[in-house]
Amino acid sequence: MVVRRRKKSRHLRGRTRTMGWGRIGQHRGSGSRGGFGAAGMHKHMWTWVVKYAPTWFGKHGFNRPQIYELKASEINVGELAEKLDAWLREGVAKQEEGKIVVNLAELGYAKLLGRGKITRPVKVIVPAATERAVKKIEEAGGEVVILKQQG
Repeated sequence: MVVRRRKKSRHLRGRTRTMGWGRIGQHRGSGSRGGFGAAGMHKHMWTWVVKYAPTWFGKHGFNRPQIYELKASEINVGELAEKLDAWLREGVAKQEEGKIVVNLAELGYAKLLGRGKITRPVKVIVPAATERAVKKIEEAGGEVVILKQQG
């Protein structure tokens, strides 16, 4: 392999003002690229916008008002099992007839989901629950009370 003995810049030093970039002013600043950033998208870069970024301008979609967005807070059966001891200590849950009674609606939960394991008998009061969650609670010797929705 042949070793390149001199860099191009060393060869051009002293002989030229533009170092191989043509007429004076080429390869300077933002003028050679048509402006900084998104300058000229409605003017001299319009063909680029049409070809490569057709959704560059305008609004797309809509923002749904937050009052209509449902912020459902769910809890899994496994998480419920982990938190039972702490809730008993805090007085949030009660021990009745050999079962731990927890009102998830008062704790801010809207739905009970079926992921995880539970081994203790629990009576859960909740606005909504999945079939799998109800099955797991009942297999552990507990029960699920579904609250009726108002309205």
